[in-house]
Amino acid sequence: MDIQKIYQSIIDNMDNGAYFVDRNRKILFWNHAAEEITGYTHDEIVGRSCPESMLNHVDENGTPLCQEGCPLFATNIDGKHRQERVFLRHKSGYRMPVRINVFPIYEEKEIIGSVELFMNDSPTHYKDELLDSIAGGALHDPLSGLPNRNYLESFLGYKMSEFRHFGRMFALAFAEIDDFDAFTADYGKKTADDILKNIGVSIQQNMRRADLVGRWDDRQFVGIYAIEKTYDAPIFAERIRQAIVNTEIEHQDKSLKVTASVGLTIPKASDTVPILTRRAIKLMEESVESGKNRVTVDPRMPRT
Repeated sequence: MDIQKIYQSIIDNMDNGAYFVDRNRKILFWNHAAEEITGYTHDEIVGRSCPESMLNHVDENGTPLCQEGCPLFATNIDGKHRQERVFLRHKSGYRMPVRINVFPIYEEKEIIGSVELFMNDSPTHYKDELLDSIAGGALHDPLSGLPNRNYLESFLGYKMSEFRHFGRMFALAFAEIDDFDAFTADYGKKTADDILKNIGVSIQQNMRRADLVGRWDDRQFVGIYAIEKTYDAPIFAERIRQAIVNTEIEHQDKSLKVTASVGLTIPKASDTVPILTRRAIKLMEESVESGKNRVTVDPRMPRT
């Protein structure tokens, strides 16, 4: 009985992705689940160092972990077991959240490297596929796969009704891709469409069931988020911005990104849907005018 082959078979049939790095962070093992989750094959990953691996892990603030705060690097040094939520870059370019479990491997009491186990940590997002099929696909944008403007306006009306009758607070964020006409002119419509598709996937990967994020028009996305406290709202607006900023596509052997300017507000008792929408758009325009790639929060928003 070859115990090594048994171990190999077990690892290759796990649902979790698994890889091993040595003390120099060179990747020496990459299982089948890792291929399926990330899109990268064994041959594309094994032999590379973590910073060269194309996974480009970032945290929820967009901090590149290969340069700052890499859990694998830290475990290689101190031998501590770590569990974290990070975002890796799928081969297709979009960002996906994964839950990682990192632990050291010892040989004769010396750390020789670390193993990372990871699994997709995408929450179940709001998407009524039955309703969409009845409506003939009229509720989702065919390019990005996200809810379209009709769906967003309907959902926003519902959230306003909840707010008026039950006091259930929510936040509205409008995000516009910066300089999208110039991006399209420089790289072509197909490339522009490709990055919109990847942004759609990135957003879907990072939604909660109580929230809705969709495509408002050619370059604008809208997020409608349930919140408990008003100071939670900027966190969700920043997540939209980060989902867009951290989305990449490959074009002629280089990675392309875009940025986004975001406006954020919450409803007031006197608001109607059009008033609330106009306020969010105005705040988004302020982000554009003040330098782009930022979130502008309604100054009247309570900060309790």
